[in-house]
Amino acid sequence: MLELIESLRRKVKQLIRRRIDFGDLGSTRPVSRSFGFDRGTPVDRYFIESFLDRHRELVRGAALEVGDDTYLRRFGGNGVTAVDILHIDASSDAATIIGDMSDPATLPEAKFDCLIVTQTLHLVYDMPAAVRNLYHALKPGGTLLMTVPGITPIARDRWKETWYWSVTPAGAGRLFADAFGPGDFRVEFYGNVFAAVAFLEGVATEEVARAKLNLKDESYPVIVAVRATRASAD
Repeated sequence: MLELIESLRRKVKQLIRRRIDFGDLGSTRPVSRSFGFDRGTPVDRYFIESFLDRHRELVRGAALEVGDDTYLRRFGGNGVTAVDILHIDASSDAATIIGDMSDPATLPEAKFDCLIVTQTLHLVYDMPAAVRNLYHALKPGGTLLMTVPGITPIARDRWKETWYWSVTPAGAGRLFADAFGPGDFRVEFYGNVFAAVAFLEGVATEEVARAKLNLKDESYPVIVAVRATRASAD
C-alpha cells in the first residue's frame, strides 16, 4: 500500500513539473481586442444568431429591436409588420424610441408581439427594472428573445463605462421568474471551455471547428439566452 502511495506521489510531481505549451495562446495579449470582429464572426455572435434562428417563428408582428433592426430583418422578414428601434442615445438616426429600458416611461405598454434584446441588459444597472419594463411592453402572448454575456471580455469602446454585469443561467432564471412568472420563460446557455477561451482571445468562428463550439458545458456559459412570453391573461 505504501509503495502504491509513493508511486502516485511521483506521478503527481511529474505532472506538476510538466509545462503546458499554450502555442499561439501563450501571449498575455489577446488575438483580437475587438471580440474577433476584425477576423470574422465573433464566437458570441455565432451563439446569438443560432438562438435567434431557432426561434425565428416568434419574430413577427409589431416588433422592437435595440440599436438597429438587423436581426428583425434577418430572422423576421415579411412576418414583421411594424418595426421600432430602441436606443439610449438621442443622436441615433435610426431610433424610434429613445431612452433607458429600466425607466418605466421609455417603453409603451402592451405594444409589441416580439422584442429582440441582444447583448444589452448587462449595460443597464437596474436589471430587474429593465426586465419588468420589457414584460409590460409585450402584448399578452408576445415574446421576448434576449441574450446576455456570461464569460466575456469587456468592451473598451463607448460602452465600457456602463458594462456593469455578466449573467449566469441561474441569475437569468431569478430575474425572469420575478417578472414573467414560473413557466413563462426558458433559459438556455451556449459555451464550453474551448468556446470560452476562443472568445476571450478574440478568435473568430471561421477559425475553429464549429462542432467543438456546439458542445455545451454548464460551467462555461459564454452566452445566456432567454425566451420569455407574457401570459395571455395577466
